[in-house]
Amino acid sequence: MPRAGPRGGLPVISTPLVRKAAIRRHYDLATVFYRLLWGPHIHHGLWDADELPAVATRRLIDLLAREARVGPGTRLLDVGCGMGGSAVYLARHLGCDSTGLTLSPVQRAWAATAARWHGVGRRVRVLCRDAEAARFRAGTFDVVWSVECTEHLFDKPAFFQKAARWLRPGGRVAICAWLAGDEPHSPAAVRLVRDVCDGFLCPSLGTAREYTDWLEDAGLQIRLAADLTERVSRTWEICLDRVRRSRVGVLARLVDRDQEQFLQHFATILEAYRTGAMKYGCFVAASGRA
Repeated sequence: MPRAGPRGGLPVISTPLVRKAAIRRHYDLATVFYRLLWGPHIHHGLWDADELPAVATRRLIDLLAREARVGPGTRLLDVGCGMGGSAVYLARHLGCDSTGLTLSPVQRAWAATAARWHGVGRRVRVLCRDAEAARFRAGTFDVVWSVECTEHLFDKPAFFQKAARWLRPGGRVAICAWLAGDEPHSPAAVRLVRDVCDGFLCPSLGTAREYTDWLEDAGLQIRLAADLTERVSRTWEICLDRVRRSRVGVLARLVDRDQEQFLQHFATILEAYRTGAMKYGCFVAASGRA
């Protein structure tokens, strides 16, 4: 059954099957598949028309950076930095200084190499560290940034409490996240979301309301809470088409059975978006500490 949310209201749809070691192993093995299928940015694209996927993925970063007021000299913590796509892009184009966190040593090496390759090695530092165990001094960052990583966190409310302390006064938390659809959850919707959680190694998916509750409970003021579902779901149509037309499924089967199952769940997440079982949200919240 879904467990109660942080205020005892809307439930979080969760699964007991996900383990942190499995998340780390997945990204150690799957990074090559992400790169082959989608490019340097491990996240959805944001479409307005018929843009190329590379344009759409950068548009998502641009939207979040604009809303979070990322600019020259911004001290940014990129939680779940993956292959360093966002950190490198923001350093190159907006002049910010980024610290990236990833569970995967493979991704840490990839991201650090990408930063040096693009000439921003001094602006991008990458740490192989569990975000839920990470420690930073209060007031270290202007922005705590996370694009499609909070889904992997086991205690989301506790993480947002920590993130709020890491911010300087006026700092922002900037999040893009996979979400469970709004209540009430039908049995079919719960099954779909749990299948996504199991297939993509997410301990739980929260609703949009829960994310805003968690951010506000951490003492942050909501500046943006946007539903981007209709503009991002095309991501999975393109990924499914690329899997079907390429030989990446054969490669995944040779590497690891879990990687093959991961690719097979692309259709599941697309169905979840189309039926409303899942949504995709963008949130920016600011610290009001003086």
